[in-house]
Amino acid sequence: MLRKFKITIDGKEYLVEMEEIGGVPQPVTPVPPVAAAAPIPEPQPAAPTPAPSAPVVSTGDTHGALEAPMPGTIFKILVNVGDTVKTNQPVMILEAMKMENEIVATQDGTVKAIHVSQGAMVNPGDPLLTIS
Repeated sequence: MLRKFKITIDGKEYLVEMEEIGGVPQPVTPVPPVAAAAPIPEPQPAAPTPAPSAPVVSTGDTHGALEAPMPGTIFKILVNVGDTVKTNQPVMILEAMKMENEIVATQDGTVKAIHVSQGAMVNPGDPLLTIS
């Protein structure tokens, strides 16, 4: 049995028909016809992953390093080795679950080492940079 439903997505109304498989039949409430439904937009291809823009700059010492809080990709590095940073100052952007997340300095200090490069994939606990 086909049932008609009117749904609204992003402010646009669509009239859909669905076939119920199994279950107890419910009475059908007539739905007034809706103007021609807009076609569902085709998904856009994902943006290409940026190539690493600079080599990783690291002293090899990761003691006291700022760590990745979640898995993701380093979208942008906002500081350089030798820069002075303040607590809560954004130091890089981590893209995770299609959202850009600011990674902020946890203390005042100077950036001693950057352990990742732009475009690098990281996991929770991976060292990102060292501030001392």
